[in-house]
Amino acid sequence: MGFKDISQIAGSAMAAQTVRMNTIASNLANANAVAGTEADAYRARKPVFAAMLGDGGTASVQVLDVVESSAPLRRMHEPDNPLADADGMVFYANVNEVAEMADMMAASRAFETNVEVMGRIKSMQQSLMRMGES
Repeated sequence: MGFKDISQIAGSAMAAQTVRMNTIASNLANANAVAGTEADAYRARKPVFAAMLGDGGTASVQVLDVVESSAPLRRMHEPDNPLADADGMVFYANVNEVAEMADMMAASRAFETNVEVMGRIKSMQQSLMRMGES
């Protein structure tokens, strides 16, 4: 596997982790969103990744989709809330803030690892070029 192939894998993985971090940020921003109906409530989203093998043995990480969580919404009795239904119920997003923060840390570390891979590739290429000058 050549440097170009490794760079392609690391670059696509960085792009996938960026989607993951943006999705987490969206979930955290909407963690306390309230709605008057279950249909209008925000649902946490998660990206779906896949390792793709292309022609000639090339590989990459691809984001296949961003899916909504099937976890139950938080239903609260808040009769004074202007969004409350006839029974005084409102619906809060199904975002688990602790789990999202842990996922953000994992995504950040994965991104950093791929940045390090790219840096090592560059260093190895420079070393090879210096060997060729001798």
